[in-house]
Amino acid sequence: MRFLAAVGALLVALHQPVCAADFSRGDDRLGLAAPPFELKTWLHSPPLEMRALRGKVVLVRWWTEGCPFCVATAPALRQLDRLHGGSGLAVIGIFHPKPPGDWSLERVRAASERLGFAFPVALDADWSALRRWWPDLERRGWTSVSFVVDKKGVIRYVHPGGEFHEAGAGEPGHAQCERDYKEIEQVIGRLLRE
Repeated sequence: MRFLAAVGALLVALHQPVCAADFSRGDDRLGLAAPPFELKTWLHSPPLEMRALRGKVVLVRWWTEGCPFCVATAPALRQLDRLHGGSGLAVIGIFHPKPPGDWSLERVRAASERLGFAFPVALDADWSALRRWWPDLERRGWTSVSFVVDKKGVIRYVHPGGEFHEAGAGEPGHAQCERDYKEIEQVIGRLLRE
């Protein structure tokens, strides 16, 4: 009798609808080939494309001036670059002005210097690269998104926006930020070992 009940439960489970991937978290981007940047204006580097970064693990972060989440995440980006840059990680910051349409390289340079970015930074003035990487962004909730791409050019992790960093002493309310940072660091470490 227990066997028949178990078989019945299994048959019911098999006929339940499968839950869709969480669109807001970027689950729909996982496993896809990373799109091209196709951006012409860069700091600290000549223009880069994902195909030229094959063989490296790549952390890509869209950020903008005046965004408190971007400011809070900047130390984590610098730290990940410092810790893993010599081991095959490429950190890339992509500046997307709000609102779109500002092509000022000086604005990008000044904002990048304030955040201490020495890694490559590109200007996505019209958000064209952001829309390739993060389509339907109006439905996603954030534009300050981060992606971790493996050595073969496949998106393996998406942080859908907001901030990630180590929580400092006395920083209440940042436990999720620290969990996200640790998860990103673990993903990077695993991909570097692959």
